[in-house]
Amino acid sequence: MAGNSQRKGAKRSPGSKKGSVVGSGGQRSKGLSGKGPTPKATERKGHPAARRKASGERRAGASGATTRSSGSRTRRGGTSEYVAGRNAVVEALRGDVPATAVYVASRIDSDDRVREALKAAGDRGLPVMESSRAELDRLTNGAVHQGLVLQVPPYEYAHPDDLLMPAGGGAGLVVALDGITDPRNLGAVVRSAAAFGAHGVLVPERRSAGMTASAWKTSAGAAVRVPVARATNLSRALSSFQKAGYFVVGLDAQGTDDVAALTTADSPLVLVVGSEGAGLSRLVREACDVTARIPMAGGSESLNAGVAAGIALYAISRQRTPA
Repeated sequence: MAGNSQRKGAKRSPGSKKGSVVGSGGQRSKGLSGKGPTPKATERKGHPAARRKASGERRAGASGATTRSSGSRTRRGGTSEYVAGRNAVVEALRGDVPATAVYVASRIDSDDRVREALKAAGDRGLPVMESSRAELDRLTNGAVHQGLVLQVPPYEYAHPDDLLMPAGGGAGLVVALDGITDPRNLGAVVRSAAAFGAHGVLVPERRSAGMTASAWKTSAGAAVRVPVARATNLSRALSSFQKAGYFVVGLDAQGTDDVAALTTADSPLVLVVGSEGAGLSRLVREACDVTARIPMAGGSESLNAGVAAGIALYAISRQRTPA
């Protein structure tokens, strides 16, 4: 037979005819139809990327929440902080910085610092988590961690209203910080506040240092005793203190009064400390009842916030202490 007559299937069997045949009614072709574009990894249930996204959203929701305990309002300062590096972790543990876990790289080359960190974690009952270096890179955003990372929980800030009434009674003394962005300065102020009888520290939410691990370490444990409150608007918070009977004194190199001779030292007082160089912002300066200076030889030197606050708090405590 000419042509393709010898090709398999070229001949129709007797009785067959061309045309429609009994079939599935199109059901099989419907089953083969596409289901749309492949969803993103973060949208696939059970995918690691989706679990990480859900975990991040839960942490973000918790960080912005305001909790109440025993009638006192506290605010979480954000998600957990990670201290990276062997020296940094050891110093944080030595300084009794609050921590929730220690992460150690798999097959880490141990040395004295690693052994000290693991012993401190065991003494404090902290869980020690073995992780891959890739996971430690992710936790620390690529920082040099040397296989050792400490997880620090978010600090629970007090509400500014909680500082209005000192726990021990007497004339209140609060230190407010304006534009202080170095957490070590914040830690030093908290330490001085505890040493000279202040019962709280007030910081603004924006453009201000927070209670990080570095601030905790610099405070030398004083952060446990002196609450730190965060204000949405510092000048507005100062007005609230004034309405409650506080005098607001701003430290300023060109101040009208000597900080060692304040007439209002025995009254409830808010001492406002500005940043080195820039000093107090305009709105905060206008909110102060009086500005006070620290007399210095030469008159042109500038003190950082931690030192200035310590000197001023000492001067105020001397005026408050009976001769």
